[in-house]
Amino acid sequence: MSIGTNWAGYHEYRASTLHRPASVDELQDVVSRAPKIRALGSRHSFNDLADSAELVSLEGLDPAIVIDDETDTVSFSAGLRYGELGVVLEEAGWALRNLASLPHISVAGAVATGTHGSGVANGTLSRAVSGLELVMASGELRSIGPVDAEFDGAVVSLGALGIVSRITLDIEPTFDVRQDVYSGLSWSSLLDNYESIVSRAYSTSIFTHWLGDTVGDVWLKSRMGDRKPPQELFGALLAAAERHPLPDAPTSSTTTQGGIPGPWIDRLPHFRMGFTPSNGNELQTEYIVPREHAITAIRAIRALRERIAPHLFISELRTMAADSLWLSGAYETDAVGIHFTWKFEPDAVLALLPIIEEALAPFNARPHWGKLFHSVRRELYPRLGDFVSLAEEFDPSGKFRNDYLERNVF
Repeated sequence: MSIGTNWAGYHEYRASTLHRPASVDELQDVVSRAPKIRALGSRHSFNDLADSAELVSLEGLDPAIVIDDETDTVSFSAGLRYGELGVVLEEAGWALRNLASLPHISVAGAVATGTHGSGVANGTLSRAVSGLELVMASGELRSIGPVDAEFDGAVVSLGALGIVSRITLDIEPTFDVRQDVYSGLSWSSLLDNYESIVSRAYSTSIFTHWLGDTVGDVWLKSRMGDRKPPQELFGALLAAAERHPLPDAPTSSTTTQGGIPGPWIDRLPHFRMGFTPSNGNELQTEYIVPREHAITAIRAIRALRERIAPHLFISELRTMAADSLWLSGAYETDAVGIHFTWKFEPDAVLALLPIIEEALAPFNARPHWGKLFHSVRRELYPRLGDFVSLAEEFDPSGKFRNDYLERNVF
């Protein structure tokens, strides 16, 4: 019997067994006995990345959240979600530097796939990792930290090295954020002032359908105490009411806007933890492009707008700072993420992906590992060979490999 589908209802897991250990000891026993196994997080991947003959959920593990005031870190069970962790950190006076648009996703899954938030000075969520504990194929535990030579290969690991059982993240003192939304930005203003716009706040998101003379909405998330947001943003005006990324959609699920300050956990995500942001009836794709190519890459996608728009709910443009993680989309480059939230039209979307990838090929676009894409250009990952060697060292029997990894990595 199938264990069901991913969050979007697009991929049906072929696994017939889903283990739910209540302790790390039980997890070690499960992993040691299984011939093939992978971890299943919040089911927010849009492909078969998390699939295997057997799957294991870590949601039943004790969160065991430990904040270390001496090292400015927090460690916790890998089954935890960002929204759950964020509440505990905020109550204790701490914060994470960056968050994705959804607080509902599991920390381990987001880290393993190089998921990100936004901000020219903010790295991907994986960049905050300062320690990992892995259950190896044999069932034994292995800890990895920044002093270890394999650390930069082990963070964005796609689950190929072992089952992450515990994570340590860097934290900082809590901070407040205000969120201001601007409407009516013209395409000419965006392309002429792109760097100024994305650098204007702590975190910036640009939403668009690619059609018409105006881009759509620009969301500025400004850290309190930093420079105040402008009354006008290169011709775009402050929205008169709160907005959802999708035009005319209700805003009950979105985080507070209108310049009202609030804790980082309630402003950096686009959506509130207590609400389902949508019914999941969608598909998602994202390509991460070196920021030096942002303008030309945006122009290339806009040239396809008549083909893309009929199948699109919304696109989002975000930025991220370079990192040293081998399989990260931002490996050794400041980057821009070009994200597509598609209507649930699999055949049409899958047919578009090779066309989009061909248009972005001159700009060294790397796909988000957890979203839909057509193919991976291996030459864009200079340390991919090292990662394969690392995976073969950690998992010589291939217990954690699956069709996705064989197709895209090995």
